[in-house]
Amino acid sequence: MRILLIASAFNSLTQRVRAELGDDGHSMAVVLAADDASVRTAVQRHAPQLIIAPMLRTALPEDIWSQHVCLIVHPGPPGDRGPSSLDRAVQDGESRWGVTVLQADAEMDAGDIWAWEPCALPPVAKSDLYRGEVADAALTAVRVAVERYASGTYLPMSQRGMTARSRPFLRQPERRIDWTSWPTESVLRSLRAADSQPGVLDELLGVECFLHGGHPEDRLRGEPGSILATRDEAICRATVDGAVWIPQARLRRTPGGPPTIKLPAGSALGDRLTGVPEMPAPLELPKSRRTWRDIRYHERSDVGFLRFSFPGGAMSTSQCRRLLAAFRFACTRPTRVVVLGGERDFFSNGIHLNVIEAAADPAAESWANIQAMDDLVEAVLTTTDRLVVAALAGNAAAGGAMLALAADEVWCRAGTVLNPHYRLMGLFGSEFWTYTLPRRVGAEVAAALQRDAAPMSASAAQDLGLADRVMAGSPREFTDEVARLATGLAGTSATDRRITDKKAARERDEAVRPLSVYRDEELARMRRTFFSPDEPYHALRAAFVHKQPAPMRSAEPGDA
Repeated sequence: MRILLIASAFNSLTQRVRAELGDDGHSMAVVLAADDASVRTAVQRHAPQLIIAPMLRTALPEDIWSQHVCLIVHPGPPGDRGPSSLDRAVQDGESRWGVTVLQADAEMDAGDIWAWEPCALPPVAKSDLYRGEVADAALTAVRVAVERYASGTYLPMSQRGMTARSRPFLRQPERRIDWTSWPTESVLRSLRAADSQPGVLDELLGVECFLHGGHPEDRLRGEPGSILATRDEAICRATVDGAVWIPQARLRRTPGGPPTIKLPAGSALGDRLTGVPEMPAPLELPKSRRTWRDIRYHERSDVGFLRFSFPGGAMSTSQCRRLLAAFRFACTRPTRVVVLGGERDFFSNGIHLNVIEAAADPAAESWANIQAMDDLVEAVLTTTDRLVVAALAGNAAAGGAMLALAADEVWCRAGTVLNPHYRLMGLFGSEFWTYTLPRRVGAEVAAALQRDAAPMSASAAQDLGLADRVMAGSPREFTDEVARLATGLAGTSATDRRITDKKAARERDEAVRPLSVYRDEELARMRRTFFSPDEPYHALRAAFVHKQPAPMRSAEPGDA
């Protein structure tokens, strides 16, 4: 069918719906719902047989939903209504939830139900759930709804007579944390319900700011509300019965002042943290510890697991350098396989655009960040004494996708979306993509991927040769399966031969064209972009960071 996606943003769920329905053979187009006029123009242009709204903050025009079947993806079970359904579910501590696909109608979320799918809500951040269990349920429900609509015989279920539960917009007064009385679990629920957006408004060290993300701490204690320590730019804040780690913060914008952006908490608070002790933690932590560490290492048999999880998948200069140091440590261990990747959510999205935008010299910080990414990727590419597996529990894009491709094998969870390109940010790209991408798919396909700049499902990536394994299941099931397969890979006699062949292949490639040549050529292009103020990258970066429409760029493939 011809399907038009209408969305408020080309976010992870919209990309996944576009990619996976496209894999199913449907003709897909996307329009961003900037205003009613743009929606009407897109509908007239594409003449869709079906309209789907994976993520919509505003109502569709009545003349659209009254003349076309428009399916709304609502992140809540049947009868649940309101714009803050998932936020409230996380804040209320719900353990079971669901996603409903319903028909647009005059009353928001009250239309006939075409499909719904239940899902678990483990105690993690809202955005992590949205890209994980909730997205899995959404794709299942969307596919069922599309099949039912295509049959021409299915009658959707009316919500008349169904008990409705309204969940109105969750405002800051309801999110506000009372540090003098709330236990740790209540604090965590509030932080997790607002982790990506909008954050929890609070006062900290004499300044109002929004707090983003929360993780428990099992040992540090202090006066409730006080900052006890920092670790790798996160802050640890005391509760009445423990403490929590908060990785990110955003200063509240002052009236008439410049816009503020979300940053690592240490960067956002800056000199206000003077005197707060840095509390390092070892890479290898016992499983019993409840504390925050964005990079961890553990071993199982002959496998080393280097786990990393950076908010939003962005990797700043310092994060890249710390991950490189951890990888080098992993390569000193007596293992035969190293697995790279977090247990949930993003693998990596490459350089940290927010940190770059906030830097005193964004061009210089861009340059430092891309070189740190290159150092990390080069270390993976030149590891020839063991196999390296990139395990993508979640999405990867730009330099993060190229980090994965530097590994010997790429294993993806089935719900992963890959964006192996740079063009939409006005960049040529680095991270040795001119070596690793053609090595995987050939020069012609590599050029097409960069030119088309389209999101790709894990299944499509496997078909092209960008992924070696795709595994169905929840994030937890993916983690368990990766551990099982990696242990099996390390235990087979064929691995010794693969390591030997890998070393010989790297030496042959180096003799033909050294990695330093690829790096120098890529970085020459990037340097010109970073240090030329008229390059589109700077305006595109600012628009992305401040969540504004992208200025004067080519449309997404399929955009109206």
